[in-house]
Amino acid sequence: MAVVFEKPSLWQRVVPMFEGFDGPLAFAVFLLACAGLVTMYSSGYDDGARFYDQCRNMLIAGVIMFVVAQIPPQRLATWAVPLYTLGVALLIAVAVFGVTKKGARRWLNVGITIQPSEILKIAMPLMLAWWFQKREGQLRPLDFLVAAILLGTPAALIVRQPDLGTALLVVTAGLAVIFFAGLSWKLILPPVLLGLAAITLVLAFQSRLCADGVRWPVLHDYQQQRICTLLDPSRDPLGKGFHILQGMIAIGSGGIWGKGFMQGTQAHLDFVPEATTDFIFAAYSEEFGLVGNLLLIAGFIFLVLRGLMIALAAPTLFSRLLAGSVTFIFFTYAFVNMGMVSGILPVVGVPLPFISYGGTAMVTLGLGIGILMSIAKSKRLVQS
Repeated sequence: MAVVFEKPSLWQRVVPMFEGFDGPLAFAVFLLACAGLVTMYSSGYDDGARFYDQCRNMLIAGVIMFVVAQIPPQRLATWAVPLYTLGVALLIAVAVFGVTKKGARRWLNVGITIQPSEILKIAMPLMLAWWFQKREGQLRPLDFLVAAILLGTPAALIVRQPDLGTALLVVTAGLAVIFFAGLSWKLILPPVLLGLAAITLVLAFQSRLCADGVRWPVLHDYQQQRICTLLDPSRDPLGKGFHILQGMIAIGSGGIWGKGFMQGTQAHLDFVPEATTDFIFAAYSEEFGLVGNLLLIAGFIFLVLRGLMIALAAPTLFSRLLAGSVTFIFFTYAFVNMGMVSGILPVVGVPLPFISYGGTAMVTLGLGIGILMSIAKSKRLVQS
């Protein structure tokens, strides 16, 4: 007697692919992306085809997110060493024959212009999560030293470009993995206290340290100027302090409820610099006000909390470390961008996730969300 097997329908074959989409996480990303497109339409209205380019960027990021969500975390672990090695090699290539724009050598021309440092935002947590998984159950101080070297090497190359914003994100992602792996508080507290002491000294002796002709060790001149401008933007209102002052003016002019969609004057009259990229939060704040800001912040908080829940429920050490660090990347993106636009942090060129214009950054964000969804899917498969 012949056995007949029914061929599964297209619907039956497609539905399992969407099991990698964690519902609450996908909902948070969808709302943030909608807010980003609405803001981009307004802030980029006088800037050519940026809105349509951003739609394309989000579509590409969505495809990448969908594909990565289908890949098991164990398979992602096999990418760690090759991706990290490729990223470091490309950073060295940038240092040797990279493309220089606006005084910074950050790009590489390989037929198309790419920014290799973006690779490390994902490659770094992948590499360190892979390393600590290999050492699971037998961690020694030497293992943390190796992790510090793995983190410090690309970070130093990125700072040398110079690109302080990307270096901050890479270091944050790496430190998150090291912290979640079990780094002792005895090693964490000294640098934290040293940093607080340095901030206190800068605030106490601001007038002297920021006087003309004074040069700080270690920092580049432009980095020193950013810090001094943060402390007192009015010292150069038409130069270095212009970004911060105009951002603060735009946020304040929005009031409680905002001026309304397409009604922002600071952005449309070109007072807000980089209104579609790094300072898009200022344009958003002017049109949607304090209420809109609170809703946007609530969206990011929900995204971060959902990512941490996925990390806590992950079935393996690699998955937990990777999910935790990727989530921390999203937190750092949002906190640093809003902080610098609001005038409480130096201007370091960090985009606002799903809101700011950008192709490479959007792809990185899609990859990060795809990783979280892959880990969420693996958790459900283990439970079943």
